[in-house]
Amino acid sequence: MVSVRVDATGGGGGHAGNAVVNVTVNLTDRPAFDPRYLTVIAPSTVNLTLVNQGAYNHSFTLLTRPNFLLNTSWTPTQLDRYFAANGSLVNVSVPGGTRQTVSFSLGSDRVGFSFEFVSQVPYQFQAGMLGVLNVTGATAGPGLVAAVNASAASLVWVPNAIGVNTSGFPVTIDMQIWNAGSNVHTFWLSAQPNYTLLPGNFTQYFQAHPPAASVDVPTQPGAFVWANFTLKSPGTYEFICNVPGHFTAGMFGFLYVGVPLPPPVIPPSTAIVSVWILYSGGGLLGVGGILAAAGLLVGRFPRSPPPSGGH
Repeated sequence: MVSVRVDATGGGGGHAGNAVVNVTVNLTDRPAFDPRYLTVIAPSTVNLTLVNQGAYNHSFTLLTRPNFLLNTSWTPTQLDRYFAANGSLVNVSVPGGTRQTVSFSLGSDRVGFSFEFVSQVPYQFQAGMLGVLNVTGATAGPGLVAAVNASAASLVWVPNAIGVNTSGFPVTIDMQIWNAGSNVHTFWLSAQPNYTLLPGNFTQYFQAHPPAASVDVPTQPGAFVWANFTLKSPGTYEFICNVPGHFTAGMFGFLYVGVPLPPPVIPPSTAIVSVWILYSGGGLLGVGGILAAAGLLVGRFPRSPPPSGGH
């Protein structure tokens, strides 16, 4: 089950005042960060706790340049030269088996941007010790706007087409994602509008373009997780489940933000198809109907590029 709340439009979102955010990141000897993707609201003061779970030294270095990914083919010397020339928002060394806590501030001017973080210990970044911090403009929490039941027997998002009617950007959206069954699922949202993901290109795409949202859906039936993200421009954004085989089986959908929602393709059945359109003020415009059975939604929106043009 998927539901969406639009918190605010324009001006960095609807969060009032400066928040205090506590975040913990584990550093492992694989080498890797866990979690690799973080979402933090702004404006806020972030208290970051770094836990080195391994025996080797690791570091956490956060870039100052938004929406920029370092080249993993760089040598350690080239990486050091980059940070010497450009600085960092955070740069902490964490010896094996220890933890460090550091605080830093994020202003409202950071909302809607992503910032890469890496380990500067030689060859750890090159081996994959990197991640991305996404800055959004509102907190997670209740405030359901729309919800429909998903089929526990099918690999499908229901609904798999959601419209957000807004003309103000950046826009901050909270999406509540439910698991109707007990299968493992993830929710990954493209950060670029009007790009059609395919089973053969999404892995490489997300390596080059960090997702606007990436969360693991709890496996308990009825459990949910919040995906909070800020989008800076109108367009069609695709979301998928990146568990092997799920995208190929049809677990993908589209979020139409500030652009018209296409008319649904009604299957030859007695089912009444629902269309969800959300207003940026947080209200529900209307529901086209009630589903006779959630399983009948499978294939409601056939695979095709977004109407505004994929590439």
